Amino acid sequence: MKRILIVEDDATLRESLAAVLEAEGYQVSLAGDGAEGLAKGRDGKFDLIALDLVMPSLGGMEVCRKLREAGVQTPIIMLTGRKKQEVDKVFGLELGADDYMIKPFGTAEFVARVHALLRRGRPRPPRIEEFSFADVRLDFRKKTASKADRVVHLTAKEFGLLGLLIAHEGEVVTRETILNEVWEYENFPTTRTIDTFMHNLRRKIEDDPANPAHLITVPWSGYKFQK
Repeated sequence: MKRILIVEDDATLRESLAAVLEAEGYQVSLAGDGAEGLAKGRDGKFDLIALDLVMPSLGGMEVCRKLREAGVQTPIIMLTGRKKQEVDKVFGLELGADDYMIKPFGTAEFVARVHALLRRGRPRPPRIEEFSFADVRLDFRKKTASKADRVVHLTAKEFGLLGLLIAHEGEVVTRETILNEVWEYENFPTTRTIDTFMHNLRRKIEDDPANPAHLITVPWSGYKFQK
């Protein structure tokens, strides 16, 4: 039986999520604040953690960071009432979470996200730990990047996209493959999402984003990386 930890200071939401997960056959443990959630999460015996972003005393960001620093690789879904634009900025700091949901959300969507993350199993070690090209330096283990010795902030999805293309250097990777490998949801976003992420990624690492030298578009097919 899969074990899930819910760390949420809103008692009503906490109990509601627990009830729907238990109805799906999961074993659920609860924590009402960040300190309790951190203590329970560190034992590493959970298959997934649902973690509230904003809590008194110890927030979800700090809990997530401390869990990853302690070597806990359990998939984490962050729950937040912040606007999407604000959350994207937060996740640009590379907290180590695997997904996030904006409150209010439906329990059916929550269960679908849980199913999707659990299907992945425990995260595999990255295929590439460090990689350099031109004046760009990447550390996929530490999730850090720099260009011309200046720090570049990449989001989790940007790291995933870049890592996938580098792992298939010189090969064409289709948009559908990117969605399957990087997003891994049942209900995929549109392939236009990939184009938007690629546009932003080029702005961060290409010398001339309008004429990219490394992240190449292959018309009607997808993208490829060339060093």
